[in-house]
Amino acid sequence: MLIRAGYDIRFETEVPTAMLAMLSVHPSRNQDLRTHHRIEAAPDLPMYDYLDGFGNVCTRFTVPAGGVTLSADFVIEDDGRVDVRAPDVPPTPVEQLPDEVLIYLLGSRYCETDRLMQMAWGEFAHLTSARDRVEAIVDFVHGHIAFGYEHARSDRTAWNGYQERVGVCRDYAHLAITLCRCMNIPARYCTGYLGDIGIAPVDAPMDFSAWFDVYVDGGWYSYDARHRVPRIGRILMARGRDATDTALTTAFGPALLTSFDVHTDEVDTIEADG
Repeated sequence: MLIRAGYDIRFETEVPTAMLAMLSVHPSRNQDLRTHHRIEAAPDLPMYDYLDGFGNVCTRFTVPAGGVTLSADFVIEDDGRVDVRAPDVPPTPVEQLPDEVLIYLLGSRYCETDRLMQMAWGEFAHLTSARDRVEAIVDFVHGHIAFGYEHARSDRTAWNGYQERVGVCRDYAHLAITLCRCMNIPARYCTGYLGDIGIAPVDAPMDFSAWFDVYVDGGWYSYDARHRVPRIGRILMARGRDATDTALTTAFGPALLTSFDVHTDEVDTIEADG
């Protein structure tokens, strides 16, 4: 299956402003690209990339006074398979987890495990299978939070989402991640493209999406509390402890987002503008 994806994003600034962007495809998907992926800037400006501690591609540049439009357009191949469920096994004992996985059990900026620990154990401790726990958490979060773009808020944490019961995809992910961590199941935050592929058309603007991975029996498995059902066509851009580590753009000064367009569509041929 071929997917054509990309974006056009406009920022306006009054003075030159340093910016950091995570708008590239994650290196784990590079081998699937069928056209070149690059970030275009108008006006043209110098950029350079580096890999952060989570393996994400970070792009540094300075937005000139007046602003910049960032865009990309590429084709990527996907296996077309739905998200694979975690195996039906007990959770891996904490003392047996690899060192590099332990960070995904800890509380983080948007995932306050200390505030939700008692609730999580009271709700999910009776389930002995890691998969059953994860899927029960997905069901709980899906039913607990009401989705709406009007509810978007950059400072909402998992605890806030649990109390307010409204949010967008990142809020579903943060709450689910936190509950999984409370139950000693490592969980990490993911962001990327998820088009309306394999489902009925959705009457809403396309956006980037957030989901999460859980570590079960030596492997990582993707889950999505916002949509609840397995989906196809995820294109990972960045992952980390929570949205702090995966911010699509970070401006080091005033920068106004004035336009935002994302496209993700299944296509028959390998054609792209980039």
